[in-house]
Amino acid sequence: MTIQRLLEEIDQYQPQAKPMILKAYYYAELFHRFQKRQSGDPYIEHPLQVAFILSQLKADPDTICAALLHDTMEDTSLTKEVIDKAFNSHVAILVDGVTKLKGLDFSSKKDQELANTRKLLSGMTVDVRIVLIKLADRLHNMRTLQSKSSFKQKENAMETMEIFVPLAYYLGTHAIQKELEDIAFSYLKPEVFQFLTCERNHIQESSQDCLEEVVSQIKRRLQEHQIPSHIRVRTKSISSIYKKLHRGYQLYEIHDLLTIKVMVPTIDECYRTLGFVHSLYPPMNEKFKDYICNPKTNRYQSLHTTVFGPDDHFIQVQIRTDEMDKMASYGIAAYWTQNSLDMQKKLKEHYQFFRSLKELDGSFKDNQDFIQSVKEELFTDNIYVYTTKGDVIELPKGSTPIDFAYKIHSDIGDHMAKVIVNNHVVPFDYELKNKDRVSILTNAKSTGPKERWLESSKTSHAKRKIKEYLKKKV
Repeated sequence: MTIQRLLEEIDQYQPQAKPMILKAYYYAELFHRFQKRQSGDPYIEHPLQVAFILSQLKADPDTICAALLHDTMEDTSLTKEVIDKAFNSHVAILVDGVTKLKGLDFSSKKDQELANTRKLLSGMTVDVRIVLIKLADRLHNMRTLQSKSSFKQKENAMETMEIFVPLAYYLGTHAIQKELEDIAFSYLKPEVFQFLTCERNHIQESSQDCLEEVVSQIKRRLQEHQIPSHIRVRTKSISSIYKKLHRGYQLYEIHDLLTIKVMVPTIDECYRTLGFVHSLYPPMNEKFKDYICNPKTNRYQSLHTTVFGPDDHFIQVQIRTDEMDKMASYGIAAYWTQNSLDMQKKLKEHYQFFRSLKELDGSFKDNQDFIQSVKEELFTDNIYVYTTKGDVIELPKGSTPIDFAYKIHSDIGDHMAKVIVNNHVVPFDYELKNKDRVSILTNAKSTGPKERWLESSKTSHAKRKIKEYLKKKV
């Protein structure tokens, strides 16, 4: 990677920012000039690669500069004050946000690691770009993990799976998420990874004619009805295939192993395209999902249908607008093309994950308790249930109507009188299932939450609200 290659990428969307970015490069090159990576490469290669990854997400100039400088405060004598004066306060805050804590009175290395993980996660409440820089940093480090010892490879791979893959998922940066997940998986289970790679490659080769035929038929039908489109073919990632197999599926039973993605201009044309696809190939009705009407909690939107293709192949077809496709690839980073401040606003308003993370951050003083709760409540298997208005609510697996009620509003939890799930009255400790439709009936004269509710609730938020109410009653 060279500065010229990075500037070429920047020139495509922010040409006026090139002098500022070149200045950041000169600072990074100067302060890292005597350093090398474990691979033996000049250290400047790493910040250049991190900046380039972010430039492919169309990152704003402040973020690119911070990416180039992201290790200077940690590994060199460059200070936040100098960065602020040489560039601006935004760049200084971003660099400081990704800089690990050190020099404090930590009792152990583990305590220091916990504090740094919390700093990273909490940094999202200050500026989500801090986390995006850290994701790009981790992605390049994972791409070059071969220079580390076997122990470090597995340690980094495990941390990536536990922290960075879920972060990338929740922020909707699927391209980064999938690459991180596959690289980490290749180090954690190398034999399985190699085997599944061979199997997947074989399926890709044997399905080539089938996929070309389906793509051709869909294109022809859309052209006949004057619907502009572009189409991509995707094969499921290795780590995703493994998850399916781990749940008991056979390889031939994975219905979304082969996917055709169809992009059209409007939502109306998405549904028309769905009709054309079903007229060409019979659908598996139970595999249809409408994420346009019901987006995922990370703002992902698309129509998913699995059809019976030629030669007995299952083929998933995903249909979305170009704007939805950009969101599917970039997630929260898609808002960079509007305004970097708008990104933080959208995160606060539309991402349930952000609100839950902020709530946990305010609930725990101890770093270990905070991170453990994040892993148990956010970075775990989740369920998605519906309100009576059709809004999707994300909860950790094992949640009850108590958690649901407090997730909506503390007053609803405090005055909960009856729970109706899928038109049936259920007890307060009923374990909610995926796609349950939940209605909470309240009573202003309710005596409020009981102490036993603490045992029936799963989320820290619900438990805290219950304790607050009980404390006020005493």
